[in-house]
Amino acid sequence: MYQFNVRVYGLLFNEDNHILISDEEEYGFQFSKFPGGGLEYGEGLIDALKREFVEECQTEIEVLEHFYTTDFFIKSVFNESQVISVYYLVKPISNIELDFREKAFDFQSVGDTLQAFRWKCVHELIKDDLTFPTDQKVLELLKEKWPKKV
Repeated sequence: MYQFNVRVYGLLFNEDNHILISDEEEYGFQFSKFPGGGLEYGEGLIDALKREFVEECQTEIEVLEHFYTTDFFIKSVFNESQVISVYYLVKPISNIELDFREKAFDFQSVGDTLQAFRWKCVHELIKDDLTFPTDQKVLELLKEKWPKKV
């Protein structure tokens, strides 16, 4: 029997209307994505997203509205599960005190699991700037929803 892997992600914009991108490395595999992660057993989507932002970004968020749920098949690159991703527009309810980077994968530490954050204008991002097909689809939808450069 195949497993489902439910993921939840936040689309967070700053005052300059740039979106937050997470660059990560796990055991040698580098990827760029929107902040968020997997549900833990017994968790709802909103609680999982709030937990992920506290864990990854050390900030509390308010979930504003649903943006997108995966509507095509995607197999996990990490295991044999089918990934279902849910995206929400979010805003911080506390200051984000991260050391933002300018370039991708500019990690300031070493180890098996690394993470760095950067702000990018949606209209400057291209499909290949994000690793996973669901994030790439969300980028396409963001550009459709806000077609003008800000």
